[in-house]
Amino acid sequence: MAYDTSPYIWIGFIVFVLVVLSLDLGVFHKKSHSVGFKESIIWSGVWIALALAFNVIILYWRGEADFMLFLTGYVIEKSLSVDNLFVFLLIFSYFKIPNQYQHKVLFYGILGALVMRAFFIWAGIAILEKFTWVIYIFGAFLVFSGIKMLRPESDEHDLEKSWVITWTKKIFPTSPHFHEDKFFVKLNGVWTVTPLFITLIFVEFSDLVFAIDSIPAIIGITNDPFLVFTSNVFAILGLRSLYFALKGFADMFHYLKYGLSLILIFIGVKMLVSHYYHVPVGITMAVIFTVLLGSVLASVLSNRKKKGLT
Repeated sequence: MAYDTSPYIWIGFIVFVLVVLSLDLGVFHKKSHSVGFKESIIWSGVWIALALAFNVIILYWRGEADFMLFLTGYVIEKSLSVDNLFVFLLIFSYFKIPNQYQHKVLFYGILGALVMRAFFIWAGIAILEKFTWVIYIFGAFLVFSGIKMLRPESDEHDLEKSWVITWTKKIFPTSPHFHEDKFFVKLNGVWTVTPLFITLIFVEFSDLVFAIDSIPAIIGITNDPFLVFTSNVFAILGLRSLYFALKGFADMFHYLKYGLSLILIFIGVKMLVSHYYHVPVGITMAVIFTVLLGSVLASVLSNRKKKGLT
């Protein structure tokens, strides 16, 4: 059943997100500090609890079908974001960002991601409503992206040669040093960007790249703008805490990448056959959870075998 969500509900949800983000940065993380494992686990639990609580509201408001659609979209976005976390780790390692400043970079990076994703969702759904055949392009793109993820990649990343850094340094005067947690600093009367700001641009750009995969994947589950946007928002809000919880275990889930690639391929095929066969939400959820669980267990067993624990 399709719902025409009231503008007041949209406004209320956006206000809720802004209030939560304000409390996060302005109260709970007012001072820059290194986020430890225990703190990150607690906050990850808080964000997941908020998402599940919101989904209970969806259940009583819209019914079981939309409850499952939101949950599926949330799980997909959360799963795909794990790959993005490893890119964040690479970026922070390359720029040697102190731990106490990483949370601030991720906060503003995710704030920008929310705006970008809102645009992608609006544009993607608007295009699908006007040109239904575009679903085949989205489906083919997801299949291609999934197959591409299966290919081995080089571990060497020369970020210094990236056009992002080159472009930024050409436009803005750049300081080679950190100035506490500031993005901009006035040196000799000239406003200058710090390495923290360049890092923020990289974080935004990496999320832009990942959004190109994740938004079509969720639209492949439902084209209800409210469900797509809210499931995206809740997944992204918990991304920072998840990063700090997982960054110490970056190499533990090396098979997860292959699981995510299979999920993208599955959703892509689902979109390609959508006009001939509708895959039930329950089957979609079962496939996603089975693939994710299988890839995580395979990673854990592989790690235990390497350590001689089996």
